[in-house]
Amino acid sequence: MKRYFVTGIGTDVGKTVAAAILTEALQADYWKPVQAGGLDFTDTDTVMSLVSNPVSVFHPEAYRLKMAASPHRAAAAEGIEIDVHGLKLPETSNNLIVEGAGGLMVPLNKRYLVLDLVQQLGLEVVLVSRNYLGSINHTLLTAEVLRYRKIPVAGIIFNGEETPSSEDFIIKYTGLRRLPSIRQEADFCKDTVAEYAKQFEGYL
Repeated sequence: MKRYFVTGIGTDVGKTVAAAILTEALQADYWKPVQAGGLDFTDTDTVMSLVSNPVSVFHPEAYRLKMAASPHRAAAAEGIEIDVHGLKLPETSNNLIVEGAGGLMVPLNKRYLVLDLVQQLGLEVVLVSRNYLGSINHTLLTAEVLRYRKIPVAGIIFNGEETPSSEDFIIKYTGLRRLPSIRQEADFCKDTVAEYAKQFEGYL
């Protein structure tokens, strides 16, 4: 079985679209442990709307928090604390894509970060980077903390506008494997995701 944790260099860098593409490419199950905000149409709903294969199962979130904020703050607003050690992978014999909340250093409670959850689950990471001013710094910092924690990285996906000088520098400096890129699209739909999914064949 192939199991990956999809994380990004920050918020709104395209993790959910990347997770949908990986879910389609592997005909995997999908799980987002913590959803903070956007409960009317969650990231799980988004991935469900983009995946067309008949195999994938979409497992319910362990925490559905109302506030669109860092999970530790959103949970505190509801008078609860996220039990990181209680977050266990869903039981499945299928491939699995797990999507994190925000970046690796986002707090889940007063003590533990998303990074700690990745390490606890023992999953290989797929890192999503979006090209913007400052993204080199954010990408290198994320790669460095993964290396420090000895967390394996399957590769990096560059999302958005193509910036060869930045992307080439990141790959050379980090030594990470370059996975197919996701470029700006007028619309992401099932057909678009299916086309991108084909590009990942043989990479994962």
